[in-house]
Amino acid sequence: MPVTFDSDVTVIGGAGHVGLPLAAMFADRGLTTWVYDTNADAVETIRRGRAPFADEGLDDLLTRGLASERLRLSTDPQAIRRSRHVIVVIGTPVDEHLNPTVRRITRMFEELMPHFADGQVVVLRSTLFPGVTERIASLFARHGRRVHVAYCPERVSQGRSIREIETLPQIVSGFDETAVRAASDLFRRLTGELIVVQPMEAELAKLFTNCWRYITFGIVNQFYMIAASFGLDFQRIYHAVTHRYPRCAAMPGPGFAAGPCLFKDTMQLAAFNNNNFMLGHGAMLVNEGLPNFVVEQLKRAHDLRTLTVGLLGMAFKAESDDARDSLSYKLRKILEFEARRVLATDPYVRDDSLVPLERVLAESDLMILATPHRRYADLKTDKPVVDIWNHRRAGPP
Repeated sequence: MPVTFDSDVTVIGGAGHVGLPLAAMFADRGLTTWVYDTNADAVETIRRGRAPFADEGLDDLLTRGLASERLRLSTDPQAIRRSRHVIVVIGTPVDEHLNPTVRRITRMFEELMPHFADGQVVVLRSTLFPGVTERIASLFARHGRRVHVAYCPERVSQGRSIREIETLPQIVSGFDETAVRAASDLFRRLTGELIVVQPMEAELAKLFTNCWRYITFGIVNQFYMIAASFGLDFQRIYHAVTHRYPRCAAMPGPGFAAGPCLFKDTMQLAAFNNNNFMLGHGAMLVNEGLPNFVVEQLKRAHDLRTLTVGLLGMAFKAESDDARDSLSYKLRKILEFEARRVLATDPYVRDDSLVPLERVLAESDLMILATPHRRYADLKTDKPVVDIWNHRRAGPP
């Protein structure tokens, strides 16, 4: 018996950084949209009209979506069966050996298989190891589910999801014409430009994007280390290289390249290519080694064993409350071994181990700007602040 769908979209994992902005936007464009998530606390927070994390404009969308009843919330997997389109934002992480853990996503689909219905369009959204989309399509076929599987990777910068979903082209792929057409129609409600490719091409496009960024950060961080090792001011060199010189205009500045995507996706691409990705592995060694380098440089100038070191910012990037895979925490671990005491603060991150900024300013002997939040740019202190970002320097060096 054919299933009658009473809603348009269900987002599995919909209370997270990727799923919730997307669900809220679909609801705002008139689609009845379910957020399904097993995190009951996050769902309850959303029910009160607040996002569990910071994303520009998201709370307003939630308020409108909940008031109109187009945005609906559930911790019950029965919500999956209600919708014509099911978007899955569960990706493939890497394990402690830097290998992708494909089993996590396949196990999730196996557990939820009874809740899928024939005729649905299943859209995978998060980063996937190449070939996983095809594996999921085969899994549905083995279970006798006649669904149409698409892969449409998210491309947004966290914290700016709403703006970028609307303005960036959407990559679309699928295993049959119905999947491609349905996914195209769905995302055309949000953005005006679509790029249609094959599923593995879409999987690689997502990985290539994040690897490119990770490698460019790694190059600049290596430049920073070279300059600092010779006692030179990197920011003066950087200004000389980039100022009104178009061939280097896109060079990023140095800093901690971290977060839940860049490192992970670089290691996934390396694994896919039989661990033959020298540029990616080199970038990993540089970026992951930057906290160690900063501490070693400090040890040359200070006896850290006698000092209290303050860390300014623990999120993985500026103006974010997300501390996942933040190198600030790696820096803190190193300093806890080397320094007399370490204090850390962040205006956005929720972490009981953090202390107020005022205490860090009062009790620290020196500070490290770990995350360049805007409020640190004009921080008034007469104590030394290590700032590899050049965040506190006004104008060119």
